[in-house]
Formats: sequence, C-alpha cells, structure tokens
Amino acid sequence: MSGNAAFDVYQLSEEHRAIRGAVRELCEAKVAPFAADVDEQARYPQEAAAALLAADFHAPHVPEEYGGAGADALATCLVIEEIARVCTSSSLIPAVNKLGSLPVMIGGSEELKKNYLSRLAAGEGFSYCLSEPDAGSDAAAMKTRAVRDGDHWVLDGVKRWITNAGESQFYTVLAVTDPEKRSRGITAFVVEKDDAGVSFGAPEKKLGIKGSPTREVYLDNVRIPEDRMIGAEGEGFEIAMRTLDHTRVTIAAQAVGIAQGALDYALEYAQERQQFGKPISDFQGLQFMLADMGMKVEAARQMTYAAAARSERGDGDLTFFGAAAKCFASDVAMQVTVDAVQVLGGYGFTRDYPVERMMRDAKITQIYEGTNQVQRIVMARQLLAGVQSEL
Repeated sequence: MSGNAAFDVYQLSEEHRAIRGAVRELCEAKVAPFAADVDEQARYPQEAAAALLAADFHAPHVPEEYGGAGADALATCLVIEEIARVCTSSSLIPAVNKLGSLPVMIGGSEELKKNYLSRLAAGEGFSYCLSEPDAGSDAAAMKTRAVRDGDHWVLDGVKRWITNAGESQFYTVLAVTDPEKRSRGITAFVVEKDDAGVSFGAPEKKLGIKGSPTREVYLDNVRIPEDRMIGAEGEGFEIAMRTLDHTRVTIAAQAVGIAQGALDYALEYAQERQQFGKPISDFQGLQFMLADMGMKVEAARQMTYAAAARSERGDGDLTFFGAAAKCFASDVAMQVTVDAVQVLGGYGFTRDYPVERMMRDAKITQIYEGTNQVQRIVMARQLLAGVQSEL
C-alpha cells in the first residue's frame, strides 16, 4: 500500500465534502432562522421539513432503486451533523426516518421495501416503536402483543417515547408473538398511521428537542395483513438490535453537530465580548476552555466517522464502535454545551442566545437509543468477547 493510499482513509472524499457544504448552506438559509421559534413554541419544524424534502435530505439513506438519494452511512451522518449544528429537532427528521425504516431494509421482503421505502423517499415519515412504559433499557420485557388471525395479525399495546409520533406515516412496531420465548418470541411489523385502532397520546413536555414531538402510540386491536411482517416470526428483536448498532452512529453524529454549533457560537462570542479593555478570548483561562472544547469535538467527530465507516461495511466490531461513538460523542456534547454557556456568562443563561437550547438538546443524546450506562455495558461485553478490532 502506498503512503498516499494509507492516508486517504483519514479525510473525507470530495463527494462527502460537497454533501457537507450543500447541507450547511441549506441549513444556514432555511433551518437556522426558525430554530429558536421552533424551540420556543415547541412546534414541529415545518420549514425545515419542507426544505429537507425538497433537497432530498429528509431520508438520504434510502437506496436509489427505491427513489432515494442512496447516501452511504457516512454521508447520512454528515447530513444529520450539519442539521444538528443549527437545530437538533430538525436533525431528527433524517435520523428517525433511518431508524424507523432500517428494519425494513435489513429484514423486509422486496415487496415491503418497494412499497415503504419508495413512499419514505417521497416524503412520508417513518418512526420506530420499541420502548414501552415498563420496557425501556430492558426492551425484551415488552408487553405489546401480536396475535395471528388467519392471514392477518392483530396488535394490542402501548409504545412510549416514540419520536415524531403523529407526524410519521409509518411505524416499525416490535410485538410479542410468542411470550414463552422472551426475545426470540418478538416480531417486527409495519403499522400505518391510518390503520384502524392506531392513536397517539399528547406530546411529552420535554427539556429539549421540543420541535420533535414525542408521544405514546396506542395500538387497539390493530389488524394488519401478514405481508407487513418484517422478516420471519421471532426475528424482530434481532432485527431491532442490529438496527440500533447502525443508528447509534447517527445519534453520535447528531451530538457532534450540537457540540460544533455550541463551539462555533462560543468562539465568535469570545472574540467579540470585551472585558478589562480587551476581548475575553485573550485570557488564557478562557483559551484553555476553548481548546478543550475543540479537542473533544474533533475526537468525537473522528470516532463517529470511524463508526460510520464500519456501519457502511457491516464490520463485525460495529456493535462496539456504534456504542462507543454514541456514548463518547453525547458526553462531549453535554460538556461542550455546558462550557459554551459558561463562556457566554449571564447571556448564555438566557433564551436570547442559542447555547442554552443546545445544552438542553444535548442531554437527550446521552439517553435515547440506549442510555450511556447501557452503552458502556455493551462495550464491555464486546471487549470481553474479543470483538474490538485494531484501528
């Protein structure tokens, strides 16, 4: 291997850089101006949704054969990162569309893919229904049931913490089909918003990501045809966990974007704010803080991109890298946004400046798609099993 070839893996391709530039330009013009109002009013970011759909960034992962952009895992992360840099709520549009539809891509029949992936590419959203009131980190403890009735399945249960519930048209729902088998008795299905018996709870009143509705999904005697099953009966939990291996990387990208947005604002503010007759960026104590922020953001970014490459290749150590990237990047996002508020002082504590919103948004990245405590359990198991490869 030549020296130049070896170093190519440590930089983005020209195509990836072009994607980043295009998303950044779009976000600065059509997403950022509405971010504060979306948060303040706790409303769905309709302006961002329309702009992302028009530019084909709402679900960039959908393969070209189904009408999508065919973005690889890294490109999808770049899209999410750049949107999160200005509006975390809006970044959940492409992130959750991938989360909801990836089970179909992993285990769905060709007919299922043609139907739902093409409709997703056209703008109909896709959410993911795994968690329940009594089944969070212990997802296998779910109680939602699916009972076969001839050539149909009948679903009953409650799903909680469902991102973009009510906005999405489609839902990947995990349900118990054989209670005796625990995780091996769970099956995945596609449920549509308009199916009889589907309803939604009131939006949760949240600390952050207020523009992305989080609701309960109620399944009351929902009758769906058997061809909406994803994969074979009993394969649902495995498909769900394989999905999370990939989508945890997108949460890492979201966290990197939040952290970068906070760092950008803190750097600009520090150079403009005058105290004691000079910019506060001239003070060594603040310089050290900014240096640590920048160092951590870049470390999180490199770990996230490394995980995205493994997601694209389907490497055997993806479980470790997905968990590590999500855990590390979200911890970085929390620390960097807290520090950004500190850099702005009293101004950072007000809603007139974006860093307090970024700090509130960052917190969820340490919690959803598996808490960071669970991620550490996942990583430890992978390490003890000897499945972490050398970089």
